[in-house]
Amino acid sequence: MRKPLVHFLASRDNNFNLIRFIAAFGVLFSHSFSLAIGSSDTEPFKLLFGMSFGQIAVDIFFISSGFLIANSLFVKKNLANFLWARFLRIYPGLFVALLFCVFFVGVYFTTYPLEEYLMDTQTYIFLAKNAVLFWGEEVRLPGVFESLPWAGVVNGSLWTLPFEVRAYCMLVFCSIVIHRVIVWSKHTLNERLLYLLIPLLGMLIYISDYFYTFLPISYFSSEDFRLYSLFFIGTACYIFKDGLVLSKHIFYAVVVSLLISTIHIDLFFIVYNVVIFYVIFYIAYIPKGLIRKFNQYGDYSYGIYIYAWPIQQSVIAFMPGISPLKLCLYSFLITALLSYLSWHCIEKKALMFKGRVLFKSKI
Repeated sequence: MRKPLVHFLASRDNNFNLIRFIAAFGVLFSHSFSLAIGSSDTEPFKLLFGMSFGQIAVDIFFISSGFLIANSLFVKKNLANFLWARFLRIYPGLFVALLFCVFFVGVYFTTYPLEEYLMDTQTYIFLAKNAVLFWGEEVRLPGVFESLPWAGVVNGSLWTLPFEVRAYCMLVFCSIVIHRVIVWSKHTLNERLLYLLIPLLGMLIYISDYFYTFLPISYFSSEDFRLYSLFFIGTACYIFKDGLVLSKHIFYAVVVSLLISTIHIDLFFIVYNVVIFYVIFYIAYIPKGLIRKFNQYGDYSYGIYIYAWPIQQSVIAFMPGISPLKLCLYSFLITALLSYLSWHCIEKKALMFKGRVLFKSKI
């Protein structure tokens, strides 16, 4: 079967919920090694491929997000509606997770007297900064987890969320700028190529920096370029949706190329960055049957992502010296329960308000 990506966009029957669920578990799995022993060096995927399961999972999140968010923005063509929908998807669940970290995990595990912990400004810096996200994340609460292998970090998974929020804003900004540039050029420029240029430049900078560091890290990091590039790779796939063909023959060729590239970590790194988007979209839209039934259970990936780290740190605090695999198992069971509650009691209910906006603004 050979069908362009645009053919699949009319239906919501896809495997993105399952892909994100596996990716969220991948982050939890990788963090189990980092948090249990204080280093990710023994994580199996990192030993085999030079990239941890968690790193690959973050790539999956950003490429998928760039694609789906672009679809949301360009289909609705309403800026207020778009921003309101993004707010409802991220912040209600996050607010509750932050309250959980501060007033449950923090209160229980802090070494400070309770009154001192509750009066400490750092407690509310953690709450306020993470509730905004745009200016970065705050990982520490006073006196919490300070004696663990990964000391003092209450929720390290939040570091990607500011990038995600900024990427949404960048997409809106870029869509407005590109539209204006096209108008000013009297349609002599190719809009689609302009969207493709953004991720290509960013990824070129990152790959170049991977082999030879040249960026002034004190000002910005090549990792910034990578995350934004991944997001805009997803966006570019949406822009080129009518020409991006999903074919099992291409998919098999991609998988074989990935397998062959594992003979050397640097070769795998290059091939992986070139083809990972195709693997994601093929798996998202082509496999059917029993795999599609996962959609009826809900989207638990976000809940797993925002609760896993504090749960893992809590398990380690209760069971010092726990092995990474046991930590992965125990923390996943608890986190899965919290993500289930988060989806059904908070996230899903919040999304019911998506259609309610106060202002209408066309882009």
